[in-house]
Amino acid sequence: MEEFDQSISFDGRDIRLKVGLLAPQAGGSVLIQSGDTAVLVTATRAEGREGIDFLPLIVDYEERLYAAGRIPGGFLRREGKPPERAILTSRLIDRPLRPLFPGWLRDDIQIVATTLSMDHEVPPDILAVTGASVAVLLAQIPFYGPMAAVRVGLVGDDFIINPTYQEIEQGDLDLVVAGSPDGVVMVEAGANQLPEQDIIEAIDFGYEAVQELIQAQRQLIQQLGIEMPTIEPPVVDETLTNFISDRASEAIKQVLSQYDFDKNARDAALDEIKKTKIEAVIAELPEEEPIKIATSENPKAIANEFKAVTKKLMRAQIIEQGVRVDGRTLDQVRPISCRVGLLPQRVHGSGLFRRGLTQVLSIATLGTSGDAQDLADDLHPEDEKRYLHHYNFPPFSVGETKPMRSPGRREIGHGALAERAIVPVLPPQEEFPYVVRVVSEVLSSNGSTSMGSVCGSTLALMDAGVPITKPVSGAAMGLIKENDEVRILTDIQGIEDFLGDMDFKVAGTDTGITALQMDMKITGLSMDVVAKAIQQAKPARMHILEEMLKAITQPRSELSPYAPRLLTIKIDPELIGLVIGPAGKTIKGITEQTGAKIDIEDDGTVVIAAVEAEKAERARSIISGMTRKLNEGDVYVGKVTRIIDIGAFVEILPGKEGMIHISQLAEGRVGKVEDEVAVGDEIVVKVRGFDNKGRLNLTRLGIHPEEAAAARATVAVK
Repeated sequence: MEEFDQSISFDGRDIRLKVGLLAPQAGGSVLIQSGDTAVLVTATRAEGREGIDFLPLIVDYEERLYAAGRIPGGFLRREGKPPERAILTSRLIDRPLRPLFPGWLRDDIQIVATTLSMDHEVPPDILAVTGASVAVLLAQIPFYGPMAAVRVGLVGDDFIINPTYQEIEQGDLDLVVAGSPDGVVMVEAGANQLPEQDIIEAIDFGYEAVQELIQAQRQLIQQLGIEMPTIEPPVVDETLTNFISDRASEAIKQVLSQYDFDKNARDAALDEIKKTKIEAVIAELPEEEPIKIATSENPKAIANEFKAVTKKLMRAQIIEQGVRVDGRTLDQVRPISCRVGLLPQRVHGSGLFRRGLTQVLSIATLGTSGDAQDLADDLHPEDEKRYLHHYNFPPFSVGETKPMRSPGRREIGHGALAERAIVPVLPPQEEFPYVVRVVSEVLSSNGSTSMGSVCGSTLALMDAGVPITKPVSGAAMGLIKENDEVRILTDIQGIEDFLGDMDFKVAGTDTGITALQMDMKITGLSMDVVAKAIQQAKPARMHILEEMLKAITQPRSELSPYAPRLLTIKIDPELIGLVIGPAGKTIKGITEQTGAKIDIEDDGTVVIAAVEAEKAERARSIISGMTRKLNEGDVYVGKVTRIIDIGAFVEILPGKEGMIHISQLAEGRVGKVEDEVAVGDEIVVKVRGFDNKGRLNLTRLGIHPEEAAAARATVAVK
């Protein structure tokens, strides 16, 4: 392909597309750049594998340290396991892209986005999302695009398109909007308790910019003379579908209208219908029957078509009757129960949240600054994470058995969403210096476990005594769209997520929204429907919040007796080396002596932690003494620690020791040090100064009686 460049400009910022230069053997490739951040995105298509009944789409986002002019550390000196942010970016690309491929497509498709250059102004994730659409178009893969994404920030009262890292940090909103020609297809946001109307306006503002990027992609394809493939679904033999519909529809309708059935009973009843009315009947057909032949060749055919018939009937029930499979109205929340303090206080805080059959147990743990997750690297300006939220989804939560593995992309994504929802209500570090980790264990899943983890984590944090500014709740909204008929569902359960068109998670406080995540299974949604879903989520969130507050109304005033007690002091940064000592010897000694854990930050902040407060206080006293500035003439009461031929060593402050020369022990000549002092004696001394090596010199001479009395009085008070 001939090399071609195109530049798109809006809000004073340029996005440049370069095609035909890099990766010529990929199906489609584009170098998308803004500022000094450049991302190569490729799309490659391979012939589908036999027996695949889903779209095998793989999306990978790769970061290279050379993008910032750095060489990786470690023994291998090359990039290793992708960091969490790379996995989240892969998901960010995948989520708006996947619903725009035709449902019948079964070819292997791989999208690879690689950051080749990066500055500290322009985040690469949004460029990668738009670049993926361009690459797919260039590869001529069937696609209901173009698709594009922008980030929207809010600084003061003004919305900003594609803000810099600094503008994101300073603002109250970090919103990503992805859209297609048919409407909004994905939303993800973190917000500082913004009202619903502000969020709606931000999404609308972002989608206007998305349409400019969509038009630019159309112009690019037209200028390159690329003809997109016709998106015509293959002709489908509906014989089996009609066979199942004729024989099972009425029975399926009866099950879907059995509102007292729970998930397990409903699944069992549907499975029984499939076995007795479909599988058993087909098994008795002659071998030459077309249906018998078709199902023999494709073992999944019956299950797939039965699911399609069930989906159609469930959706029709909601559209026509406004009643869901569990008998709820469209805006009704399932029964809720909440508990706190379920586990012993060894775990610092616990909260159990249940909504219908979805049950999440969240556990909060308090740690010191040394427990913070270090995020700093050469590609990203982030420093460290002081709140960690981890989400686990074991197979027993859905009644299945499978090997337990390390967290997958879904677990990482759900944990990040819950984390984002909680961060705006956490106390500032100055007021609550703890590092906090919450782990949400999904014990039972029937829809909206990510929002269940938000609610459970709020309960756990309050139970742990973390002074959050407001409790946070969350609800997942769903959608059924048939032609022009649209129904928005509050608090979707598993079957409605699985057979519906949208999963829209909304979390926030009674003041406003803190996190959003919307994923679609259709090609786009109009802004009025998006707005309605956000507004409909608010009463659901408030109802859930009321139920949560029945379990605990505010954070506990006391921490668990097993949580570390923290003391924070500030020392001169130049004295950090003194406290740490050669090879860490001094700080290790303090830790061994007191049993306290000590963390020192670069600015001189010292955080001391111990389960017993007196141990933390002892460590604080030692460090304060070591770093206290001593002035010549200051008078102290000290303890003799050891004696040598030429003098005695006296500890005047914890960790601060000086020497009295034999000539300074008493008026007149002293024959032996032991004649004047013994180890363990408490004596009054005065600071003489420091020698040329910085060592402290003391004296017992020239001390006024009033100075001695004042020093002894100070010791008595302590």
